[in-house]
Formats: sequence, C-alpha cells, structure tokens
Amino acid sequence: MTKPNRIQRLTILGGGTAGWMAAIAFARVLGHQVKVTLVESEAIGTVGVGEATIPPIKIFNQLAGLEEDEFLRQTKASLKLGIEFSGWGGADDRYIHLFGNVGQSLGLSEFFQYWLRAREEGIAKDFDLYSLTGAAARAGKAERATGIRGSKLEGITYAFHFDAGLYARYLRSEAEKLGVDRIEGKVAGVERDAETGFVTALKLEDGQQVGGEFFIDCSGFRALLIGEEMGSAYSDWTHWLPCNRAVAVPCENGAKLRPFTQSIAHKAGWQWRIPLQHRTGNGHVFSSAHMSEDEATQILLDNLEGEPIGDPRVIRFTTGMRPEMWKGNVAALGLASGFLEPLESTSIHLIQVGISKLMSLWPDTACDPALAAEYNRKMAFEYESVRDFIIAHYHVNQRPEPFWRQVATMDVPDSLQRKLDVFKSSGKIYRDHDELFTEIGWFQVLMGQNFTPERYHPLADRLSRDQLAGFLGNIEQIVGKAADQLPSHEDFLASIGAPPTLKETAA
Repeated sequence: MTKPNRIQRLTILGGGTAGWMAAIAFARVLGHQVKVTLVESEAIGTVGVGEATIPPIKIFNQLAGLEEDEFLRQTKASLKLGIEFSGWGGADDRYIHLFGNVGQSLGLSEFFQYWLRAREEGIAKDFDLYSLTGAAARAGKAERATGIRGSKLEGITYAFHFDAGLYARYLRSEAEKLGVDRIEGKVAGVERDAETGFVTALKLEDGQQVGGEFFIDCSGFRALLIGEEMGSAYSDWTHWLPCNRAVAVPCENGAKLRPFTQSIAHKAGWQWRIPLQHRTGNGHVFSSAHMSEDEATQILLDNLEGEPIGDPRVIRFTTGMRPEMWKGNVAALGLASGFLEPLESTSIHLIQVGISKLMSLWPDTACDPALAAEYNRKMAFEYESVRDFIIAHYHVNQRPEPFWRQVATMDVPDSLQRKLDVFKSSGKIYRDHDELFTEIGWFQVLMGQNFTPERYHPLADRLSRDQLAGFLGNIEQIVGKAADQLPSHEDFLASIGAPPTLKETAA
C-alpha cells in the first residue's frame, strides 16, 4: 500500500552523464516506489569532457549493476592509476598523484614521515616507487590486483578513463531496462504551484506536459530549473580559480596507452591528455585574461600526440557552485549545481556524491526545507574541500609567467591556508571530516610542487639509519618484483576483449 505523502514521480531534466547516472541510480534504489522519467533533447549537446574519474566510480558502477569488463568494452575505457603533473612546480618538474596508499605506516607515524626523513638523509628513492600503483604507472602496466602476495602492501588502486558520450548511452540502455521512461523534447515552459512555488510540470515545445513531484535539474550550465525557475544564486570562485575557458579536441592515439591522465602546465593554464581505447581526449584549460582563445587553441594543437579528430571547440565556464543546490522540490546535479575545473577529475564524482546524499535525505512530497538545508550544507563541504585542493595546485607553483605569479601570490581560503601552514611547519596533514582527498594525496601534490616542510615528525626517528634504509628497501624490492609480473596496459585491455587502437597498429 502506498504511503500517503510518498513521492511517486521523479522527473529528471537533461541527459548526458549526470542525467543518466541519476536515472539509473534512482531506478535501482527506489524504482519499486518511484517512477523515473528523463526528458532530454538530441538537439541540445552536452559538454562531454568528463572522461577521467577517481576510484569511487567503481562503487557507482556496482550500484548501477554494470559488469566491469562489459563496461570497459562499451565505453572504450582504459584504467587510470593516477595523474601525472608536468611543469606544475617549476617548468621542468614532474610528479604523479597516485591513487591509493603508498608504502606502509609504521607505528603511529605515516609512511611519508619516514620517507621525509630518508629524503633528508639521502637514502630515499622517488616516492611513487614504494607503491605498486606507482611502479605500474611508470612501466605502462595495469591490472586489477587487490594486493601483493606475501605482504601487507596494497595492490593497484585504479579508476577509469572513458568516453563520456558512450558512458551516458550505456547507462541509458541499462536504465531503460529498469523501466526509466525517456521523453524526447525541448522545454518551452515550466508549471509551478502558486502556493508552494514547487515545480509541477515541464511544458515541452510539442505540447506535452511532463509532471512530477520531485525534479532533478541536469540541464548543464543553463540550470533551467534550479537557476532560472527557482532562483538559486551562483557563488563565483574566479578570484581563486581564474581559468574560465577550455578548448577541447580528440586525437588519434600514440604508440602506447599510458595508464594515467596527464596534466601539462602551459603559460596561462594547463593541458589534459586522457587515453582511451580508440582515441585520446585533449583539452587546454586557460585564463582568458592572460591568453586569447586563438593562442590557447594553437598551443593545444601543437601539443597533440596524434592527428586531431574533428575541430577544436571552446567551452566557457565560471568556476563556483550554487549554495542552494536543492531548493523547493528541485535538486541540481552536474553543471547545473556548480563547476570545478577537471584538474583532479572530480566532476563525475561530485555527481555521484550528490546522488548518494540526495538518496539519503530523500523527502516526501512536502520536501521539508530542513532536508534541503542539510543537503546543501553537505554538498557545500564537498565542493569547498575539492576547491581548496585544486587551488593548492596553483598556489604552490614556482613558474615565472604572469598568470602563475598571480595565483602564487593571491590570498587563499582560510581553510586551505591552515592546511598549508601546518604542513610547512610539521609535515603533518589533517583531513577535515570525510573530505575527498586523503593525507597521502595532499602530500604527493605539495611535495611534487616543491612545497617542502621544515621538518619531519620526530616519531620517524625511532628507527636507526640502517633500519630505515632496510625498511624502505624492502618495500621497494617487493613492489618492484610485483610490478615486473604485471601485463602492459594494452595487453590487459586485449585480455578482456578491448584491444586499443594505437598508432603503430592503426590501419
């Protein structure tokens, strides 16, 4: 028997990654009581550059009922072990922000404190060599390995690169099997309740009316429901993150398929390279105050590893978020809720988090404002913590160009400055509550960009120099032997029926 105030009709405006992620998730979890309808128009394009992910995407794919090998084949995906940053500290610097743990903690002190001491004493190797994920990335290898046999060390922690358009299409096909209704059409108007202000129906150009009791806005930057209709304001973070343009173009693959994303700093921004089975995704994120679109496009085209496929397209954006991502009976996901540039591949993750928190606070038809307030508080924390991590990449650089000098000398949020001050003084990193990026992630970025602490923690002195050398050497040896036994990234993909198209094998 249906509860009297239970929501029975959920309507999602907009397809793409955000819309179809929401559709399949709600159909899986609440489909026994909620009818899910998605309205989208083939005539309206999607941004479609969210092609790199972080490890929690595996949790979402499991929730969605996707079998991993089939997902890899359907979306032309590859494995991602981390992000390589080139030129972010100084022009010639390179480091990799790996997924998962590195090394092994000893007693009460983190592994990186022992590494800091060993580095000071001249006996440390590169940080990534103490991780199987890192050793595999260096060697161009990749596999699903949960651990290293005979040790307590982690195996490989991975996420994916995939074709965002193919992912949305795959989710759509699976969602429709679960009973999600898709309606083709453009919205011409919105019906709202005169008393509550709630949205009651979408009026389409062909005369259809699509009703609902709760609406999810996945209409992209336009934010048709949450912004235009509900009046949710947008907080602009351009003063901290001045990049406001991206030019994107896919190209043919090179001879090898790296198992990591590349982020390459240029004079007024940075370039991404995302390797897929059938092509490489490329983009140049930049500040229009420091560089023209024509110059940014030329820099990107000059730094492709294969022939371009199609014409470059420019995406204009304003970094920030809506403090009210849920207002009335409308919640926004994806670009409609906010935008953080794709430096750490968090766009799809923030959609995933929004879906999860919306489900946990799922209302009845009254949509108690207390639930919306709690959702907005939690999502603001997620966005702000990711924002701080991205700002840190820019702020701790040593490049000479005007753009980089501006972001290096700007005032940063107090929440970030506290982290930087504590790390500089003690080598310690404190993670606030359940923020996304871990202590080891912060450490890799800060050290990779030459933001070195003044000292390591005294607990790292509990070992003698010989014991410390033996401890590190043993980890490096175990990791190295395990890495030698891994297949190449290309061979792994071929083994599941997804061989990549590479330059040397292209017809």
